[in-house]
Amino acid sequence: MSPGANALSRATSPYLRQHAANPVHWREWTPEALAEAADRDVPILLSIGYAACHWCHVMAHESFDDAEVAAAANDGFVCIKVDREERPDLDAVYMNATVALTGQGGWPMTCFLTPDGRPFFCGTYYPKPTFLQLLAAVTDTWHNRRGEVEQASEKITEELRTMAAGLPGGGPPLQPALCDHAVAAVLQDEDVARGGFATNPAGAPKFPPSALLEGLLRNHERTGDIMPIETVERTCTAMARGGIYDQLAGGFARYSVDAAWVVPHFEKMLYDNALLLRAYAHWARCTGNPLAHKVTVETAAFIVDELGADDMFASSLDADAAGVEGLTYVFTPEQLREFLGDDDGQWAAELFAVTEAGTFEQGASVLQLPRDPDDRERFARVRAALLAARLTRPQPGRDDKIVTGWNGLAITALAEAAVALDRPELLDAATRCARAVWELHVVDGRLRRASLGGAVGDSAGILEDHGALATGLLTVHQMTGDPDWLQAAMMLLDIALEHFADPDRPGRWFDTADDAETLMVRPADPLDGATPSGASLIAEALLTAAHLAPASRADRYGAAAEATLAAATPILTRLPRSGGHWLAVAEAAVRGPIQIAVACDPARSDLLSAARRLAPGGAVVVGGLVNSSELLIDRDRVGGADAAYVCRGRTCDLPVTTAPELAAALGASV
Repeated sequence: MSPGANALSRATSPYLRQHAANPVHWREWTPEALAEAADRDVPILLSIGYAACHWCHVMAHESFDDAEVAAAANDGFVCIKVDREERPDLDAVYMNATVALTGQGGWPMTCFLTPDGRPFFCGTYYPKPTFLQLLAAVTDTWHNRRGEVEQASEKITEELRTMAAGLPGGGPPLQPALCDHAVAAVLQDEDVARGGFATNPAGAPKFPPSALLEGLLRNHERTGDIMPIETVERTCTAMARGGIYDQLAGGFARYSVDAAWVVPHFEKMLYDNALLLRAYAHWARCTGNPLAHKVTVETAAFIVDELGADDMFASSLDADAAGVEGLTYVFTPEQLREFLGDDDGQWAAELFAVTEAGTFEQGASVLQLPRDPDDRERFARVRAALLAARLTRPQPGRDDKIVTGWNGLAITALAEAAVALDRPELLDAATRCARAVWELHVVDGRLRRASLGGAVGDSAGILEDHGALATGLLTVHQMTGDPDWLQAAMMLLDIALEHFADPDRPGRWFDTADDAETLMVRPADPLDGATPSGASLIAEALLTAAHLAPASRADRYGAAAEATLAAATPILTRLPRSGGHWLAVAEAAVRGPIQIAVACDPARSDLLSAARRLAPGGAVVVGGLVNSSELLIDRDRVGGADAAYVCRGRTCDLPVTTAPELAAALGASV
């Protein structure tokens, strides 16, 4: 590779390929790139983003495509581009540095590093004039005040090492009261009028509290308390009727820029939609709410139809189309009349809250659905016509990268939606995805992070990948009875225990393996964010596997799950809003978790179907003939009838043979 060349054209990341034609001489993060910086005695310009990021595109157009910026960057730096979705370990380290230095983070992330990777100045988006000034200032400081650079980088490195040590211990033991206190604290922060939870005093931006919704649903199922499910209903209804939800094609955008869910940041991510699909499917199964059912159907269809890629699921749809944010999605009243005619156009404008003033930019509006239509046939016709018209517009680009962990989230969500909707084709989609990911992303017995176009990348799988995929495989195992999925999940858990668990602090986990690339610090973030933390995901998988695995391994998984949850109780005590998935796993744990084993022919058992429908979130459900699985050892039909055995931890009820009896045993309603 020539030192005067952009080296991104062969990258496995669509985001990096977006920058392959920049005049900036970008490299990928490699030992060779860092060595080049040392050989040239220049700092590293590190730029981190992702393919669907609007402001990443803006900075690329303003700065990285600009010859003047490129000349300054190429002359004074080794320039490295990183896809945060492909290398979340690097993103975590340098995001922590950015937050430590500036008090906030975001993408694009712009960091200046010493050749050995220590950051000394960080920020996010810079317009061209400011960025040129910054490049000049950093170059001057590097050459003329090197001592200041060394001092700053050492201080930041020490701060990052302190942050990497994790939360202090000393939390209370995991028990039902802890979950109840966490829920009470969360509910105090609810925006009751508009749904969701504010991120700051202004109430915006507002992000879908995806994993937290699942935790609240599980708390309601355990306690019968009406307040958590009322919060779920307010939030899920507001999102489903707002502009953050695509009213024509289904699927959720990343977040809302306002407090009322009206104007989204338009990128649509696999992980958001998988997590929200799980929550809406649970809400639909728990209550039968028609809106929950509708959104579950449409979100599942969005994932399968719009993100499907070789039986797996692509990462995202872009925020922009033809360089314009939201271009595909917004309408004016005049456009509605043009596409639909005057009568239908006026009706659609009223229904979708499209106004002359507009809710977005230049008089255009994001479609909302404040109320259900009074004429469903007309709604279906108008909706189809608008979607057809929208398809004639420029369409957002798709990041076809396949991320292991996010596909794991999708596998779980689709399998659970199959139960909520009674649509076995969704289980088929989940099973095909599980098989494709396993066959492509496991290389030489170890999990890789991502692939593109059937070619797996070099980046090693992180803890998130192992936890999310293991839970997905365990879910498919429970639904299909195929023992191969259990074996695959146990392989991932054994690898995680060997390579990611902290040997010095039981229950603590690193996000990268002990034999992965050595970074400035080894990431170990236990807090749930846009996606659940790797530690909370592995806790869910361990808790589930402890009741499915053979006895020789079940005790080990159970002990690891218990230690992991015990280490996380400070999060539920002090930062419950940052522990949504922890809450969901903890709610399952304090109930046993509940295990339902149905002795039956699984291909035709109404009782098994009822068990899956009635089971609370986080329960373990299996069906089959006597001795066909660990939970069915010495458990058979009763008097020739299918029989369900309900256990909580190691305490089991007498078997029941009807759905009403099972509902009574679970405290549910048929």
